[in-house]
Amino acid sequence: MRRLFPVTDRTPAEDPGPAPAADALADREWSLAELAAAYAYPAPGPDGDVPWLRANMVSTLDGAAQHEGRSQPISSAADMRIFGTLRALADVVVVGAETVRQEGYRPARAREEFAAPRAAAGQGPAPAIAVVTAGLELDFSLPLFTSPLVPTLILTGAAAHPDRIAEAERAGARVLIAGDGVGVDPVRAVRALAELGHTRLLTEGGPRLLGQLVASEVLDELCLTVSPMLTAGSAQRIAGGPAVAVPHRFALASLLEEEGFLFSSYRRL
Repeated sequence: MRRLFPVTDRTPAEDPGPAPAADALADREWSLAELAAAYAYPAPGPDGDVPWLRANMVSTLDGAAQHEGRSQPISSAADMRIFGTLRALADVVVVGAETVRQEGYRPARAREEFAAPRAAAGQGPAPAIAVVTAGLELDFSLPLFTSPLVPTLILTGAAAHPDRIAEAERAGARVLIAGDGVGVDPVRAVRALAELGHTRLLTEGGPRLLGQLVASEVLDELCLTVSPMLTAGSAQRIAGGPAVAVPHRFALASLLEEEGFLFSSYRRL
């Protein structure tokens, strides 16, 4: 892993003195602590903790967010280390129902390496998973609902069928109403999670959900892995749905590289 931005060491051309330490330029595997520092959430401001929603997505060079319906084929070992680190830093992971079905989502697990930092930050042993769904067409016999370390959350609209809500609650999930109709209002979803004390928010998509978050202007940060692969085909982009009226401008905050994979972090201006 190498840091490409921000630049923290002077280049040899700018520095006629001793060469930078080998460790500063070496392509090596970063520790989980180093990754956690690189992806730390912003420090609380004068108003205390406020919600910060980041997305973590992967895309090929030709814009595919999936291959044969799944993101795993375009990922890498380093990408999965960052995936795990981002989860370990979050209070809650927000994910769309279709992604839960396609990716076979399981509960987030507690990781010994992050136990002390999470305890110091007042977090539980693992982040909750929050599933965004209009119809609650989910398999409530899955471990995501029957055996999580912390109860799985469901974000849905007020028009959701009462029988499906009751079934979800019997399975142990906590249902949050975050919309007046059949769908979920992203602004209300963020607010509902913050009211539970979840201010460090992470979404892993899918593309339809990310598109809704972008359109609602609730996304604060995009952590995008650019995979050095080409897939062609008709795979989805990382964000779907109607286009926004004016493109939203984000600023590059960090760029890492390992084995041709680029790991970027962009924050909104």
